[in-house]
Order: sequence, then structure tokens, then C-alpha cells
Amino acid sequence: MIGWAILFFVIAIAAGITGFFWLASAAAAIAKVLFFVFLVLFIVSLVFGRRGRA
Repeated sequence: MIGWAILFFVIAIAAGITGFFWLASAAAAIAKVLFFVFLVLFIVSLVFGRRGRA
């Protein structure tokens, strides 16, 4: 998941440099959403992954 966020961030940077600002803003928005989804899933896995053995 974090790999996808990094990929869209790189696409946003490349599009911003070349002048495709509409593509850059769309890719940056997708990267931001994917990053926060990754962050939430990471925190949930930390909380529920710490259960003791039965």
C-alpha cells in the first residue's frame, strides 16, 4: 500500500515538473488518500496484532 502511495507521489512530482498540473494534483490527491489508508491499516494491525497467546 505504501508502495502505491510513493508511486503516485513520484507521478505527481514528474507531472508537476513537466507542466501537467491537473495530472499532478490528481496524483497527489490519490497519493494522500493511499497514505492515510496505509497509516490507518498500520495502526489497526499494531493494536490488534499485540494479542497474547492463548
